[in-house]
Amino acid sequence: MGIEVRPLTPQIGAEVFGVDVAKPMGNADFDAVHRALLDHSIIVFREQKLDDAQLMALGRQFGPLIVHPFLHNDGPNPEVIHIKREPGDKAIVGQEWHSDTTCIDTPPLAGVLHCIETPKAGGDTLFASQYRAYETLSDGMKAMLEGMIAVHNDSRVAGPQSGVNGSRTNRVRDDAAWKPSSAEHPVVRTHPETGRKGLFVNISYTRHFKGMTEEESAPLLNFLYKHAVRPEFTCRVQWRPGSTVIWDNRCVKHLAINDCGPHRREMHRVQVAGDRPY
Repeated sequence: MGIEVRPLTPQIGAEVFGVDVAKPMGNADFDAVHRALLDHSIIVFREQKLDDAQLMALGRQFGPLIVHPFLHNDGPNPEVIHIKREPGDKAIVGQEWHSDTTCIDTPPLAGVLHCIETPKAGGDTLFASQYRAYETLSDGMKAMLEGMIAVHNDSRVAGPQSGVNGSRTNRVRDDAAWKPSSAEHPVVRTHPETGRKGLFVNISYTRHFKGMTEEESAPLLNFLYKHAVRPEFTCRVQWRPGSTVIWDNRCVKHLAINDCGPHRREMHRVQVAGDRPY
């Protein structure tokens, strides 16, 4: 029947039907899926059955996988993170708007997330187009941001000073040997495949502008954080067991909604290696 792509919103997101991502895709199917990802920035597949080996194989069709620098892994494959929310957890992984792992020199190209278990309601994920966030800025703001560099590190989300391990099931490195991972990235990033520009700052990892203090940087960064997730730039994914989502981490922010109450939620994720932002 062929592959069908149904947009979720005019700005971002699509559901893709007619392909079983548990199996290696042929060239034509992969080209169609890859095109859908570039066109819509985040794509959703329903009713997929993937074990961790198949999840890794799916991710590797887009490129090599990375091992996360600070999230602990409780499974046998270092590339696969089992993201869990257990009853009684007060916090979850990804509950702030962020792009993944921008504390490293070459942040992930994409994330691939497969749903194992979720409540009958709740536990959704929001995604925001950073293309639209940039394109809707004034010409004056675009001119000011052009050429600016931001310093990113993981000191808010990892290490003993972060305090996150006391409130959630997924743990991060907080040992005495932990050192922050740090990188510098352009505030406005050019996508290497589409050529479109997008904002590339996020509250989880961006600390300040290069050459400025955190206090000096805060007013402009706070404006950009708020602007970047305006409702008209977003789509919402409602998870079901078997849902698999791929998002383009180069042009998308996302947020996991912590509204599961006493219920359990489990996702398995891999990240595809990216390139140096420019």
